[in-house]
Amino acid sequence: MDIGGTEIKIGLFDGEGNLLEKWSIPTDRTDGGCRILADAAASLLAKMRERGLGSSDVIGVGVGVPGVVLPDGTVERAVNLGWGRLDAAGELTELLDGIPAFIGNDANAAALGEAWKGAGKGRRSLVLVTLGTGLGAGVIIDGKMITGAHGVGGEIGHMRVRDDEKEPCTCGGYGCSQQICSATGLVREAERLLSAEPEAESVLRTFGSSLTARDIADAAKEGDRIAEKTMDIMTRYLGRTLALTAMVVDPEVFILGGGVSAAGSYLTERTEKYYKEYSPISEYRADVVTARLGNDAGIYGAAAMAGGFGNGRTILGK
Repeated sequence: MDIGGTEIKIGLFDGEGNLLEKWSIPTDRTDGGCRILADAAASLLAKMRERGLGSSDVIGVGVGVPGVVLPDGTVERAVNLGWGRLDAAGELTELLDGIPAFIGNDANAAALGEAWKGAGKGRRSLVLVTLGTGLGAGVIIDGKMITGAHGVGGEIGHMRVRDDEKEPCTCGGYGCSQQICSATGLVREAERLLSAEPEAESVLRTFGSSLTARDIADAAKEGDRIAEKTMDIMTRYLGRTLALTAMVVDPEVFILGGGVSAAGSYLTERTEKYYKEYSPISEYRADVVTARLGNDAGIYGAAAMAGGFGNGRTILGK
């Protein structure tokens, strides 16, 4: 399962890691998200009954959630779901009639998926960067997922990269990379530029309050000056974030996923330019590529968790 702020994506896999079926249900975030796990469990159990599967036929259920997850499966905080501290693994296992549930950060799950079946296949060290509503990352070094002593390993979206930011991030900090390098951040940067240059012509003005990150990327490719400037700001800060990350973990490849990654080579080429500029210490650097599994990376990674990967165990090069 891949639990997001708007939908819960669920996939059914066989023992070889082949995706047999996938579906999604809406995420009910009302009342502090208290029904999210129950809704997910009900949907999965219904699918199992439809296929004639019993609890003994299922090895386990992996779940990626957008928040800080401790090694025992406790979610410390998931702002986008309305969750505070929650024993998600224990609660979901009970809702699934004893089927073991394995909970991990959603970006970590996506990294597992890309390492297992996607753009990171065959690599032992990688960082998956998800550019969606926020900026998340999953870090795999020497075949092991790095989650840290407190579950915040890989939270590069909350690196402070802009000192003059006046608006707060969802974490409570200021100038976090996800405030710029995300779909939400991209739209905000464009709106700021449009406001600062009221006389400047731009197709972005025609979208009004419905402006999206895709609109900005598409307009930039067509040469719209405001859109190009917005993308330049975003890729500059993303390149800086990757450079800072590389100085600590030195991966073989950075994999860009999430909705913003649909910009393709326009995004990777400009990000890589700034990444190189901010990391002059060596000519040997990680490649910057786009993800291959798209929105399915999370459910592939969740399946990998259910199969016993992650949580510090070697997942590659077996």
